[in-house]
Amino acid sequence: MDGQRKVPMRTCIACRKEMPKAELLRIVKSPTGEISLDFSGRLPGRGAYVCKEEACFRLLHRKRALAKAFSVPVPEEVYARLEEEFLVAKI
Repeated sequence: MDGQRKVPMRTCIACRKEMPKAELLRIVKSPTGEISLDFSGRLPGRGAYVCKEEACFRLLHRKRALAKAFSVPVPEEVYARLEEEFLVAKI
């Protein structure tokens, strides 16, 4: 081995671009079923990744990508709340 660590790659569920995990924002569905933004990347539950761009976040809603990623219906309010949290945080 040459001593370099492998960079974990993930795919944005909105635009489908593959990027290093550190450049994406994790959205998690907790064991209790709550969907939230995971800024630390360490919350327990099923994770999905999205680019840290406003356009991708809007595309996430249009494509209903969270419902597909988590295999559960995701209400409009959840998309709206996540988008608001994202815009407030301005990563």
